[in-house]
Amino acid sequence: MQPHPQLVEQESFANETIVAVSTPPGRGGIGIVRLSGPHAVEIADKLIRLRNPLAHAQARFAEIPDPETGTRLDEAVVTWFAKPNSYTAEDLVEIAAHGSPVVLDTLVRLALRQGARLARPGEFTERAFLSGRIDLTQAEAVRDLIDSQTLYQARVAAEQMGGALSRRIQPPKEQLVELIALLEAGIDFAEDDVDVTADAEIVTRMDTISATLQALARSFEHGRIVHSGLSLAIVGRPNVGKSSLFNRLVERERAIVTATPGTTRDLVTERMSLGGIPLELIDTAGLREATDEAEVIGIEKSREALADADLVMVVLEAGVPLRSDEQALVDSLEGRRALAVFNKADLSDLADEETMAGPLPSMRTSAVTGAGIDELRNGLVEMVKNPSGEAETGMLTSLRHYEAITAALAGIEATRVGITERVPHEMLLIDLYTALRNLDSMTGQTTADDILNRIFSTFCIGK
Repeated sequence: MQPHPQLVEQESFANETIVAVSTPPGRGGIGIVRLSGPHAVEIADKLIRLRNPLAHAQARFAEIPDPETGTRLDEAVVTWFAKPNSYTAEDLVEIAAHGSPVVLDTLVRLALRQGARLARPGEFTERAFLSGRIDLTQAEAVRDLIDSQTLYQARVAAEQMGGALSRRIQPPKEQLVELIALLEAGIDFAEDDVDVTADAEIVTRMDTISATLQALARSFEHGRIVHSGLSLAIVGRPNVGKSSLFNRLVERERAIVTATPGTTRDLVTERMSLGGIPLELIDTAGLREATDEAEVIGIEKSREALADADLVMVVLEAGVPLRSDEQALVDSLEGRRALAVFNKADLSDLADEETMAGPLPSMRTSAVTGAGIDELRNGLVEMVKNPSGEAETGMLTSLRHYEAITAALAGIEATRVGITERVPHEMLLIDLYTALRNLDSMTGQTTADDILNRIFSTFCIGK
């Protein structure tokens, strides 16, 4: 991978050595101070007393001297990664001391005195990107891996770090470059009796590119869920067991449960993992006509949560015919990701509940005995599965990436319209180049400075 063009313009950037604590704030068994840049080894040598000289990718024991007395303040393990074989493709030194904030802060302050500069958020990863060590999709995956809340999220981020999305983009991008080159050649050599590419061949090539990009765009529906998670609103009339089911799903007594209708008057939320997807459960106030001011406000919040939720679980009472407002609620959820749950199954015989559930899939549970809870979990997992059924490797998880793909598709579609209108090939190239620039923006070849700054500013300091 070639260095990013912006690196050429940043000579001061390349001559600076940066320093930061790379472990989370607070106390711990280990704390790491990281230096990167042309003077990383020189500066590190003034912060520590080595027992043996540094060697690439080999750990060395060292003492950290007290800057005032010269006596030993701490012991550390120091590792040097020589350029270009480091995370940043620069000389990089990591000092792993005990996780005392005082010791780590002392190391950073001493490094600053020796000419280092405090790293900005994400600057180590930014240098890796600018040096061509990784592309922008891989850089963003580093942040996603750090922010992951479930093992599934971590796996997806790790795949992106390994270049899964970059590899998926590369074939249509190369095909687009070939098509552009073909049209350019036809224009450049038109006077030399070189045949101009036929419109039918251009359309065929574009169809191939579009099919790949459209499949990638479809992956965003599930990728967005993997990245950001979902919200599940548990709704129904009072005293049907919403809070009891909520507690069963989160596996602890999170919501207050009593026999008195209207106990829940405000939204109660809890986060959990469902099939590797972060899920925010929302226990809502029972939907009914209320006169108490607090309950009226709670019911209004419940309706807002119902409207905004990604998933809806309607809790109904098993064996009891639906009231008109419950039937209206069930019918209103047709076309949404929703599930009807007939609770209190231990108190009733099986009724014609599938018919009552109308357009929604349904199941029976008992929050008291636990019957049907495993089936309920499985039903919810089915609701969050990838609806496209396509391979999940290299899927879109970022809105920025999705917008780039859709913009590229728009450029290709504009080219298709131009062909039907007999537009000259010189004009078709404008739209094709627009599509190419949008694909390049995903990996960072043509990404503007303000976008790069916005991306890397979301990283933690030291990464």
